Amino acid sequence: MRDATRDRETGTRHEHNGFSLVELMVVLFIMALLAAVVAYNVIPVGDKAKVVAARADIATLDQSLEMYRLDLGAYPSQAEGLAALRKAPAGLANAQDYRSGGYIKDLPDDPWGHPYQYRTPGDEGRAYEVYSLGADGQPGGSGLDADITAKKD
Repeated sequence: MRDATRDRETGTRHEHNGFSLVELMVVLFIMALLAAVVAYNVIPVGDKAKVVAARADIATLDQSLEMYRLDLGAYPSQAEGLAALRKAPAGLANAQDYRSGGYIKDLPDDPWGHPYQYRTPGDEGRAYEVYSLGADGQPGGSGLDADITAKKD
């Protein structure tokens, strides 16, 4: 910003180049305010995306479990767990019906790095339940720490 002033005695014109401290402070305040607004709106989206990703993984595991049941006549036992989707369990009665290559390419961890949980029988009369323990990796909780299943909570 140029600021031109005249010297009263000589009448010569002086130009000042640069910004005043007040102008710089105003610009820095505006930039900080914009950064805060962006952070406030963007950070929760990442947390919500993790919940959506966990539900998508669980839905994929549910589909794999259904294919397993259709081929073998039953869901994996509690002891066999989700690992039965990658490799045929030892002592499988009808091992010839187990799909070559397994039912899932890779057994993922949840978005927080914890393994997905498998329980049979499941809650509310379901044959099984696949779920994530949420951000804290502990049963129960609320918010991001709440357990996540494929159904909407």
